[in-house]
Amino acid sequence: MLLCPCFNQEKFTMMMMRAAVGLWVLSAVICVGRGHHHLGHDDDQTVQDTVGDGSANSVSLVNEANKEFSFRLYRQLAADADSQGKNIFFSPASVSAALAALSVGAQGETHRQLFSGLGFNSSLLTQTDVDQAFQTLLQRANNTSQMDASEGTAVFVDDDFKPKPEFLQTLKQSYFADGFNVDFNKSTESADTINKYVKEKTNGKIDKLVEGLDQSTVMYLISYIYYKGKWETPFDPKLTKEDDFNVDENTKVPAIMMNMDDVLQTHHDHKLNTTVLQLPFTSSYSMLLMLPDVMATLENAISPNHVTKWLKAMRFRTTDVYIPKFSIKTSYNLNDVLSEMGMTDMFGDRANLRGISEEQRLKVSDVVHKATLDVDEAGAEAAAATGIIINTSAFLGPVPVLKFNRPFMVIITEHNTEKILFLGKIINPTI
Repeated sequence: MLLCPCFNQEKFTMMMMRAAVGLWVLSAVICVGRGHHHLGHDDDQTVQDTVGDGSANSVSLVNEANKEFSFRLYRQLAADADSQGKNIFFSPASVSAALAALSVGAQGETHRQLFSGLGFNSSLLTQTDVDQAFQTLLQRANNTSQMDASEGTAVFVDDDFKPKPEFLQTLKQSYFADGFNVDFNKSTESADTINKYVKEKTNGKIDKLVEGLDQSTVMYLISYIYYKGKWETPFDPKLTKEDDFNVDENTKVPAIMMNMDDVLQTHHDHKLNTTVLQLPFTSSYSMLLMLPDVMATLENAISPNHVTKWLKAMRFRTTDVYIPKFSIKTSYNLNDVLSEMGMTDMFGDRANLRGISEEQRLKVSDVVHKATLDVDEAGAEAAAATGIIINTSAFLGPVPVLKFNRPFMVIITEHNTEKILFLGKIINPTI
């Protein structure tokens, strides 16, 4: 249940009419343990009553926009100076859900920039359309038949801050938000409360999302995604051995390589000179591993259309495959990246977040994202968190060998919607 604390005008006047709101997004996919999001009985009925009103066309438009956003955000991250020489791994589903939730409280140019940055066509989609589409998408992810996947949100509201009731109601109804009251003046206790919630939702994979809190913070909105996957065909640990991984032409590192000689789904994209391997999980999700001849060729061209084409073109072939066993963690500040994608006003004094509160001038101070990915013989485990803080084809040979012993890209996707839960590039499995 979302709580609306009383607003203390004197307190905020003393803060020079500058307030802080935090929007943190947490996503964890393929994680060990439970993580299914539960709604109360009353909420269940509300969802059922509302989802039916959503247009299937709106859901399709939002889903397609989310997929396009995935690769635009990837390219921005790949081009960023801080990403050079590092693995890239993030949850586009997490980031898009966070920004969509933020757009509920945005107005004017700030709202236009968020819609444009997310790829939502404002002539075809209203905010209500987007909210109902996310409600449908989140409900699908939380379907009881998918106990290995869960998505939702939570909102942490300062005791002396009163967001608009309609803002909170939309978060609760469309984004399945849990609600909590905290005292952000007690920064350590507030951070511990948020981190405990995040840790539980990611089964311990992200145990310290909040490193520190500004006392001007008045609200945090968290969106999480959780997934645990077991390979449909597990790797035999007895075949796992150390081998070289070629980071670049001059650098080799020892990596623990898993091996499987089996009938697997593969495809070779001749235009991109990329071999694609699909490893299904025991669910409606799978991992796509893309091994290009030239990484830049794949990175600059990859799009949702490629993923659709690859999934349709997959053929079962006996293949001797080698994949590194690894565990990686990534952390990003997305302020500059999102600004370069056109979402600028929310970070400055021109921010218009009056859909959250008319009484205070709010702006986003930081957007951060953390992610983890573990791949072993049994399956894969991944987690990610994003935060927005507002303050004041054919192979030659009968048994081809496919070795992922040089930089490759990875996607974790859902079969039916082709929703991209996680996306990244592994250039060194040992860091």
